[in-house]
Amino acid sequence: MKKILISGLVLIFSAGIYSQSNEECFANLSIFAEYVKVKNYSAAYEPWLKVKAQCPKLNLAIYVYGERMLKNFINNSEGNNKVKYQENLLNLYSEWLKYFPKSKGGINETGKILAIKAQSMIDYNLADDQAIYDVYDEAFTTDPQSFKSPKGLYNYFNIYFKLYKENSSNVSLEEVFEKYEELTEKFEFEMEVYTSNLDALLKKEENNDPISSIELRNKKVYEVNMIACDTYLNNLNAIIATESTCENLIPLYKKSFDKFKSNSVWLNRAASRMDSKDCSDDPLFVELVEALHDLNPSANSAYYLGLLNDKKGETKLAIDFYNESIELETSYLKKAKTLYKIALKFKNTIQYSQSREYALKALKYQPSMGKAYLLIGNLYASSANNCGTTQFEKRSIYWLASKEAKKAASVDASIRNIAKKTALSYDGRAPSKTDIFSESMGGKNITIKCWIGKTITVPSL
Repeated sequence: MKKILISGLVLIFSAGIYSQSNEECFANLSIFAEYVKVKNYSAAYEPWLKVKAQCPKLNLAIYVYGERMLKNFINNSEGNNKVKYQENLLNLYSEWLKYFPKSKGGINETGKILAIKAQSMIDYNLADDQAIYDVYDEAFTTDPQSFKSPKGLYNYFNIYFKLYKENSSNVSLEEVFEKYEELTEKFEFEMEVYTSNLDALLKKEENNDPISSIELRNKKVYEVNMIACDTYLNNLNAIIATESTCENLIPLYKKSFDKFKSNSVWLNRAASRMDSKDCSDDPLFVELVEALHDLNPSANSAYYLGLLNDKKGETKLAIDFYNESIELETSYLKKAKTLYKIALKFKNTIQYSQSREYALKALKYQPSMGKAYLLIGNLYASSANNCGTTQFEKRSIYWLASKEAKKAASVDASIRNIAKKTALSYDGRAPSKTDIFSESMGGKNITIKCWIGKTITVPSL
């Protein structure tokens, strides 16, 4: 049984090559792991202490299973015993970093382990905010690649913001904004990875290509991670919202402009923040954008120039800059985001045909962008009273809107619930079965002209 168990552990954890003289270590590892699997942690503790002391490099299970065991002890202990297990837990992370800082594929996981440690320090109240922040900061600065936890990234910023709010803190508002931008970019990077993987699977589904069971499991993982990133990024935005007002941003950026006007990263972040908080009417925004474009013409600077010309009513020039932004952008996800922003601008100016055009372009680059489908559905619903010649035809447009909302629900888990509710709402406004029967329209086609230009097949009764 011992050999079978060790083989199982090797499949789960990275194992090294060990000599026959480590027979006692293997025995203790087997006993410890078997007890942990059945949650008999009290029996697992002593053999765990022995194998960790004698052969700390034997197997990653010492640390992964050990963490699980110690957390159980902490949750079920009091007084000195609880303190002892808390100290054991912190020591375990130090040893984990020492003996297994890399995955079995040789990939550095220092950031991941430090982030796990920081989260445990929060969960069990093992340190003050500064100490926890220091661990997160070490994770982010030394190994950001493996620091991917959405919750961890959020807590990293949340604690930094708390430090800023403390009277005794030396953290400035400018530093808070800088940290916010860094973490926003990190979230967007991770979301782009998940989105690219998800879009590849969606294209396979669309082409009716065979999809393996592993790919289906991965799809769920991508969706879960996308939802987590979206949720925690929204939480991050909620924290900064009270500080990132135009009243705070404009004087702050004016003060720093001369110092950073040759720094494209700073200019881009400042322009992005002012744009997102609707501060782009201020003359400073023009200075930021022009300096950014002169210094380093990019997708972002072209987009902001489009925005400026849009505000001046120079629609054709604005679209030229928007299109230049899309051409300059190399990331499919960022192309899709820019196209979606343009689609929204056209929607807000009641240019529905152009709005749909750009939303569809966005979907070519990001098939999982559910909000683009929702936007198209909203465009159709908003035109229900203006398109169609009869009341039945007008209301039938809601079937088109519902179809788009259902597409949104099928491709984007982050908005699935709201998309389903939206589809139900549109269905409720479409002709009922009674209407279909009384008008003798079951199974017939209706061609909607105006800007929509779609043919609708009425459901058969």
